[in-house]
Amino acid sequence: MRAARLLKTEWSPGSGLPDQATLYDDVRRGQVVKDDVLTKRGDLGALSPGAPGVRVLAATYRWPIQTHGSLGPSCGVADVKADRATIWTASQASHRFRTVMARVLGLPPERVRVIYLDGAGSYGQNGADDASCDAALLSKAAGRPVRVQWTREDEHGWDPKGPPQLVDLRAAVDEAGLVTAWETRAWLPQSTTGLPAIPLLAPDAAGIAQPLGRSSGQIQQDLDPAYAYPNVEVTAHWLADTPLRTSPIRSPGKVANTFAVESFIDELAAVAGADPVEFRLRRLTDPRGAEVLRRAAARMGWQARPSPRRGDPAAAVLTGRGIAYVHYKHSETYVAVGVDVAVERATGQIRTTRVVCAQDCGLMINPDNVESQLEGNILQTLSRTLHEEVVFDRDRVTSVDWARYPILTFPEVPAMEFDLIQRVDQPPLGVGEPASAAVPAALSNAVFDATGVRLRTVPFRPERVRAALAAPRP
Repeated sequence: MRAARLLKTEWSPGSGLPDQATLYDDVRRGQVVKDDVLTKRGDLGALSPGAPGVRVLAATYRWPIQTHGSLGPSCGVADVKADRATIWTASQASHRFRTVMARVLGLPPERVRVIYLDGAGSYGQNGADDASCDAALLSKAAGRPVRVQWTREDEHGWDPKGPPQLVDLRAAVDEAGLVTAWETRAWLPQSTTGLPAIPLLAPDAAGIAQPLGRSSGQIQQDLDPAYAYPNVEVTAHWLADTPLRTSPIRSPGKVANTFAVESFIDELAAVAGADPVEFRLRRLTDPRGAEVLRRAAARMGWQARPSPRRGDPAAAVLTGRGIAYVHYKHSETYVAVGVDVAVERATGQIRTTRVVCAQDCGLMINPDNVESQLEGNILQTLSRTLHEEVVFDRDRVTSVDWARYPILTFPEVPAMEFDLIQRVDQPPLGVGEPASAAVPAALSNAVFDATGVRLRTVPFRPERVRAALAAPRP
């Protein structure tokens, strides 16, 4: 690392990144390789202008590019001989990485041994594969074992990123306060096949051929509401490219999609003058889903009323509560998250004071571990919602430290309460991701309840909140 700092480096021009100020416009104008209708039932006639007794609401939600932000930068060790190689790595997919490294080194797969060691973790590929590949190519050139330690700047600057997401929503509410039609349109990067799914940096820089690909996970899931609305159409506009190298990030796509869908549910409840919990229960036909929603509300001491809250409009600190629900992937764990917030009017600072989570993941084999996973889900996603956004210029990522890419701090940790439903007669379901999906919408809904202002673009940094509070309201 000392030697690297002594090198006189001249960087060639970057790859021509878009203007970050117009990122979402560029996403909307991007090259669409396919329009995929994911859900279609009934028709959207109620969304037509002039439909009698119907109010039509439209909104756009935006989710930023985010880094994995592993607290420890990636590291790899390799010992490459002429006829064999041993690589020590924290790769999340060590079997796939073995195949990749065999191709990169020009060795048969059976002559490549990959040994997994714990590293700074991530949900999705961080820089671990790249650091290990760096070590392997350097070891091959040097003829000696090599250890590569990325720096913080390396990790934040070069690890694969969670992509931007743009979601347009429209819905119709009739005179009885019922949703009669729903439309979702989302602009998402298309995943491709091939190994490696995410091209590694060192082979690319060295001119070593590798299959090109992109992987953002099942990013289209949970774009449709989990409620029995009669007329629904959900379309994914699959994009050919994304500004930075893309990787699945925790709960790929589902966090952003549920943020949009469940925040918009609250917008519809406000138009209908209905309590947000009661509004959801009207069309929530799955009894397990209805139970987690009721239990989260009960644990919060929820008082039925429409949002926003009727508080003192001149108060220096505005308080409110919000709730969100997700049936993860519409086939897995049921989660309802409730949030209490305090918003400082002068600074725009959001303080999450309390989070309640009710979850049904079927059979819980180790309830203590389930609760630990919930804590991780909630804290990481609060961080992503309140603070995290990759910043870049036309050449490279510039948010390469914790000052320019802030994360949640210990003083921001809220009180957390859990209501875990044990179902010994049901199969166990996953707990590593589902609760993440419900957090951003619950937080957004709580801010709306406190302030009457709807935040539709993540992250909810203070300057964005101040601007929203100062903007004229319709």
